[in-house]
Order: sequence, then C-alpha cells, then structure tokens
Amino acid sequence: MSQKIATREAYGKALVELGGLNPRVVVLDADLSKSTKTADFAKHYPERFFNMGIAEQNMIGVAAGLAAAGKIPFASTFAMFATGRAFEQIRNSVAYPHLNVKIAASHAGITVGEDGGSHQTVEDIALMRSLPGMTVLVPADGPSTRAAVLAAAEIKGPVYLRLGRSGVPVLYDEPVSFTVGRANWLRRGEKAAIIACGIMVGMVLEAAGQLAGEGVEVSVLDMHTIKPLDEAAVLEAARSCGALVVAEEHSIIGGLGSAVCEAVAGGCPVPVRRVGLPDVFGESGKPAELLAKYGLTVEGLVRAVKEVLDRVK
Repeated sequence: MSQKIATREAYGKALVELGGLNPRVVVLDADLSKSTKTADFAKHYPERFFNMGIAEQNMIGVAAGLAAAGKIPFASTFAMFATGRAFEQIRNSVAYPHLNVKIAASHAGITVGEDGGSHQTVEDIALMRSLPGMTVLVPADGPSTRAAVLAAAEIKGPVYLRLGRSGVPVLYDEPVSFTVGRANWLRRGEKAAIIACGIMVGMVLEAAGQLAGEGVEVSVLDMHTIKPLDEAAVLEAARSCGALVVAEEHSIIGGLGSAVCEAVAGGCPVPVRRVGLPDVFGESGKPAELLAKYGLTVEGLVRAVKEVLDRVK
C-alpha cells in the first residue's frame, strides 16, 4: 500500500476513459476543473465540457436538462457546495423526477485540511442517502474510483459519487471487483468486523493487521456503496462476529454508521461502535492532525475494536 493517489485524480482519468467509450457522457463543473480534475476531460472533449461558473444550483439544473435530453451528465464541484448549496436542485430537479445525473463531489470530509469547517462537509452522505432513489458511492482508492465512475454511468438514475482531496493508498489491483450494492470482503475474522468506506478502508486494513499480531482476527468490509446498502453482508458480519465497528470520514450521524445500525437493529442486534466525527463541524488544520483529533487513525480503530469487544464480554 505504498503508492498513493487521490480519488479525485482517479476520477479525472476515468472520465476521459468514459468519454471515449460513451459519446452521451458530458461533464459540467463549477469553475473548479483543476481541483476536481475534470480539466482532463475538457482537454479531450471540449465540445462536451461546460464550465458553469461559481453557480452550483444552476449547474445542477442544467445537468437535469441535459439528462432529460438523453445525455449522461457528470456534475462536479466540491462536496460542500454540491450537497449544501444545491441540495434543493438535487432534490427537486434530479431526484424527484429520477433523472440520470451523476453528482461527482470532490474535497469531501475533513482531509480538505486548512480550508476549515466551512469547506469540510461531514454531512453529505447523510443528505444524499436521505433522497429517494439516490445511489451513493464512496470508493476507497484510485482503482475502485475508476470502477465506480464506469458503474455510475451504467446506472439509470441519480448517483452521488464522493471523492477526496488527499492521496490514499492503492488497495486494489486492476480489474477491481466492483458491484454496486455489494460490499467487498477484504479480510475474514471471527472476533469482530470493521465496516468502512472511502479513505478509512486503508487504515482499517492496517488496524486489522495490527490486531492480528495481538491474536485478534477481524473481518474487514469495504462498503463502497452506502445506498443501496449491502444489508446481507452487514447481517452476515453481525451474525458471524457478534460485534461491529464502522469507520467513515463523516459525521457519525446519518452516514454509513447510521445505515449499519439501522440494518442490524432490524435484523441482528449486536454492539456497534461508530468511528467518525461526533456532532461537530470540522476545523482548520493539516489533514493528519485533524484525523488524529477525531480518532480517525489506525490507533483509534484498534482502540474501537477493543472497546466493542469489551462490551461483548
């Protein structure tokens, strides 16, 4: 896991590939193409790229119109502005008529870093998974981001794709086994199961290795699809392990942790320890410092597993 690539970088490359495969694909950006990496698509397919300016609400409305005309629009901006500023347009212009718009939001979570709480969206998954018919994808690395982009283009309906700013370890070999709505089991163990998404998956694998060295074997699931959630995998993990830890770079309210708790409450109640931000906004700081502050580290994950196992005892 030495090589690192930001999921936004992989998104930009995947868009170029997808543009060559499907002429119906168009890309819209809110004057952030260098940061979201849609500039690569603009260079290759300028006639299918639209810089909408700093006007995210209008961008989503235009994307809805393009989808209604038979195009497959990927609308890109920072996650804070995609889900926060344009929520009403996503709800009423995209989700309500179930249009084929893909919202690719970069710079999600606290690893935006020094931009601070105003730009660190830790509630976007909660907002998007609350919308009827919305598919929510949070890939863990570069190769799985490519797979998610290609899969999103095949889905008939709205998709929210969550991407990050910082480089993350490459976990998967190509071709990636990626099926929307089906978790990837990366490790099998009987003591507990750790379910994670996005940047936390790499940390979870490190934590699982450390725990194995202490004689504690845990399962690891990459829950790259938050909605539709792979409830079968969640319940299998709950039944086989009896204790769960959920890790996400997001608030513990409304995100993956909440989705997992909803699933086990109705199917197999077991102790669940959620690792994420408590009921707070982020703040300015270096990404590593912020992750450490909120316990989103290998050490924090190891501690969370031990805490949930103590509850089982």
